[in-house]
Amino acid sequence: MKKYLPTILILSIVKLMIQWFGNRNYGFHRDELLHLSVSEHLDWGFMEFPPFIALLGKISYLFFDYSLLGVRLFPTLAGVGILILCCLIAKELGGKSRAIFLSGICILAFLPFYRNHTLFQPVAFDQLFWTLGFYFLIRFMNSQNKKFLILLGVTFGLGLMNKYTILVWAFGVFVGLFFYQKGKLFRNKWLYISVLIALLIFLPNIIWQAQNNFPLLKHLQALNANQLNGINPMEFGLEQLNFPFTLTISIFGLVALMTDKALKKYRTIGIASIVIFSTMWLLNSKAYYVFAIYPVLFASGSVKLESLLYKKPIWVYAIAAVTLVPSVYFIPRLTPILPIEKFVEYSQIEEKKGRIELTGDYADMFGWDEQVKLVDSVYRSLSPKEKGNCVLWAENYGEAGALKILGKKYDLPNPISRHGSFWTWGYGNKDADVWISLGNEKESVAYVFEEIELVKTITHRYAIGEENGIPLYICRKPKINIQKWWQDYEEHIFD
Repeated sequence: MKKYLPTILILSIVKLMIQWFGNRNYGFHRDELLHLSVSEHLDWGFMEFPPFIALLGKISYLFFDYSLLGVRLFPTLAGVGILILCCLIAKELGGKSRAIFLSGICILAFLPFYRNHTLFQPVAFDQLFWTLGFYFLIRFMNSQNKKFLILLGVTFGLGLMNKYTILVWAFGVFVGLFFYQKGKLFRNKWLYISVLIALLIFLPNIIWQAQNNFPLLKHLQALNANQLNGINPMEFGLEQLNFPFTLTISIFGLVALMTDKALKKYRTIGIASIVIFSTMWLLNSKAYYVFAIYPVLFASGSVKLESLLYKKPIWVYAIAAVTLVPSVYFIPRLTPILPIEKFVEYSQIEEKKGRIELTGDYADMFGWDEQVKLVDSVYRSLSPKEKGNCVLWAENYGEAGALKILGKKYDLPNPISRHGSFWTWGYGNKDADVWISLGNEKESVAYVFEEIELVKTITHRYAIGEENGIPLYICRKPKINIQKWWQDYEEHIFD
């Protein structure tokens, strides 16, 4: 193993440095602001996701405050961990130096990972837990050591506390294990002990879901109605074709796992991958949900190519170059390594009516600071008595997250919002004299208050469309029952 460490170390450093340069630019994404906001309300679950991301957010705050670089270090380390695991899986599958090198190159070349390993979201950790689970399963197959089954259970349990999509991974592995030694593992008590450990780790979230009327089901229903139903099923498959070189290597890996004599012991992994992919497609999932199966396929594909080209090893390095080089040009589209002005030039985006239409993720990183500064200026204009009796009401979780996280440096009061988890944290002071409304349309504020005053319509050159042209109101004299108004909105918090 020692002779492979320099290769793994160099590839890991390259991955770390690329992500590091991207992590420091632009601002927090709206989802990152939500994940940091929930970290200030630690619990065993939240309306949108399990608690793992909140715990990481709390750790990030303790070590780095709310530094952009510090927060994004965590998904970046998950990405580096995936690269290392991919190389280790190649070794476990019988690969030598060239297979280990090529598997690491595949991670560097797979463009979606740059986006996934930049943003502070559960996605990066989901991919890490899937890859780690495959690694422990392969280690068990190679050693028959029960400790790897225990570690598999721990990984599954932690994965459940991070993102529920790992249930699809577990289903795939469950089906695949029927083809491992004719299902012999199902007679091994340590497999059931492993599952029990996973359930014990996950149990607090199950209890939390039950206590809160299973918001997971409501969230899935809203997600299906608002997003997944609008997805063309063909897009799931076509999205995989956007990365032809890494896809080719992963197909080599899948075929090798299913048919190669040298890898027949690991057919379970191939079957699991097929089941996972098919299940995600049938569920009309977003394409990126399945990207977590690629590292193990990159590893097996690299091992197969190394064995095919053992007499012409130079071709492995040629394949690595062909795989990596075309991806380099597109990296700035996935992680913001370029300053915004250079990115606009690089992307050849034309200005229209003073606006630059960025891609969704990048557009979601702009405008928050300006919103918070304007709210602060309005808040500072209030009398001391009004400041002590003021509510900040944001329309969505991005605006609320910005006020909550970025507003700390201004000592702003915690905001309220009826969106997602923010709804569960309540409406603040229902008898407040002054409400500052951010992002809520005139019809919404006029329904609640007798007196409303438009302070400004907020525009931003780069911000996403829904955060451009949003109104800021000062509101007084509520004309409805605030508590009832809040409670009546429960069925709409995911709208």
